[in-house]
Amino acid sequence: MDYDFGWMEDIGLDTKSGMEYTGGSDRYISALQRFFKNHEKNSKKINKYLEENDYDNYMITVHALKSNSKMIGATHLSGKFEKLEMAAREDEYDVIASDTDAALSDYDELIEKLAPIREIGEFFAADEITGEQAIKIADQLLEALDEFDDDLSKELIVKLGGYPFRTTQKETLNKAKEYVEDFMYDEAADLIKEIIPTIE
Repeated sequence: MDYDFGWMEDIGLDTKSGMEYTGGSDRYISALQRFFKNHEKNSKKINKYLEENDYDNYMITVHALKSNSKMIGATHLSGKFEKLEMAAREDEYDVIASDTDAALSDYDELIEKLAPIREIGEFFAADEITGEQAIKIADQLLEALDEFDDDLSKELIVKLGGYPFRTTQKETLNKAKEYVEDFMYDEAADLIKEIIPTIE
C-alpha cells in the first residue's frame, strides 16, 4: 500500500529511521497507529505513578515511551523520555519533577499532529499479529515449553515473532528462540514471561 509520508515528515518524524526500525512502510504505519492509540493510557499511567511516588513503574513507562518514540522516528521526544528514564534510574527526583510536564506536553503535541493517522483506518501489516493474538500464542508457547514439545514450541515462537515488539523485546525473543533450539526450555519460558507484559 502507498502512503503519503510527507505530512509525517512535516510534523518532525524521521520516517526513514522509523521504517528501518519497524521493518517497512506497513509496519511503520501500524506502529504509528499503536503510538497514537496508547497515548491517553500512557499519560495517565505516568501521572498516576508520580502521584504515588512509584518511580519503578514510572521508569518502566518512560523507558517504553523512549523506545516507542524512537521506533516511529520521534527522536526529540525519545530524548526527553530517555532523560526522564535516567533520572528515575539515578533517583534524581528534582529532574523528574521539573521535566515530566514538558515531556508530556511534547507528547500531547505530537499526538495532535498525528491525528490524520486515524483516516487510514485500523491497519495491520500482512505478517503482523495483534496484541490479543500474541498473548494467546505466548500462553500456548509456555504450555508447549512446559511439556517439552519441541516442534510446537518452534512453530509458536516463530508465530509470536509476528507481533511488533520493541527492539529490546525482539532481542529477548531471539534469545528465547536460541534456547528452544538448544532444548533449554525453562530458560526460554523465563524470557517469554519477561516479554508478555510488554504486549499491548
